[in-house]
Amino acid sequence: MINLAVAHESWPIAGNFTISRGSKTTAEVVVVTLRQGEHTGRGECVPYPRYNETVEGVVASLEAARAGIEAGIDRRDIASLVVPRAARNALDCALWDLEAKRTGKPAWQLALLKQPHPLVTAFTLSLDTPEAMAEAAANAAHLPLLKLKLGREDDVKRLRLIRDAAPKCRLIVDANEGWTPKQLPELLAACAEVGVELVEQPLPANDDETLRSLKHGVTICADESAHDKAGLPGLVRKYAAINIKLDKTGGLTEALALAKAANELNMKIMVGCMLATSLAMAPAMLVAQFAHVIDLDGPLLLARDRNPGIRYDNSLMYPPTPDLWG
Repeated sequence: MINLAVAHESWPIAGNFTISRGSKTTAEVVVVTLRQGEHTGRGECVPYPRYNETVEGVVASLEAARAGIEAGIDRRDIASLVVPRAARNALDCALWDLEAKRTGKPAWQLALLKQPHPLVTAFTLSLDTPEAMAEAAANAAHLPLLKLKLGREDDVKRLRLIRDAAPKCRLIVDANEGWTPKQLPELLAACAEVGVELVEQPLPANDDETLRSLKHGVTICADESAHDKAGLPGLVRKYAAINIKLDKTGGLTEALALAKAANELNMKIMVGCMLATSLAMAPAMLVAQFAHVIDLDGPLLLARDRNPGIRYDNSLMYPPTPDLWG
């Protein structure tokens, strides 16, 4: 028998966090804890309104599946029991953690992977005025990789001021579906001008056909358009890369399968996160070992993190210790 506990937690953000769809001051997460005898496994997810998910809905879906979970669920059964992808993620990661604790083998061994090594993550600059973002970039100019949240008027100005403020940083951009097909040529040209390496989801997921024929010099990465391996073929020739997030795939199991499928299609891999604690970053680090771009800075944007949490040395993040996850 497995004992299930589901908890909603609210973690304050350092200041506020703004993207093209709005702002927030807290990270709202749901934590699944599975206990079996003396062993405990945990997983964390972020219900995301963009996908019509709420904390209440995720908690309710897990409670509705309680009987099946506590009877002894297999990772392969999760999709048939739990509907919201975020809920599946927390449950799937908790099962990986529980198995690691029960067997005494780290999750990377259970997944037949190589031992994970430290990775350089992007550091995200929240969407703000061009001048405020340039100031934030200047303060972060010692970091190797900055991710710029864009998607409002004056994005070209933002790009130029940020590049002037942080001339040596690598830059990636996330528009969060905030641009239009009409704006796209000018904005991609500005990205190329300042040396942006990758642009995430410039267009709405339901209006991205322009990407099939548009000529540009920047890698375009699917985020809101990319979920699991079943949808991957439809992204070919529109996107050169995909952003894998465990809350979108429904857990580590599907994320690993998606990474393998993307590699087979010669698509670049980015591994990203929702705004969450180290407990959510830990399993994503296994997928990130295959990635070209890593964006797992969620804990760096919080006022405080879990203890123990992932160790960050500026942008260098270290694999989790077993007392955190896996």
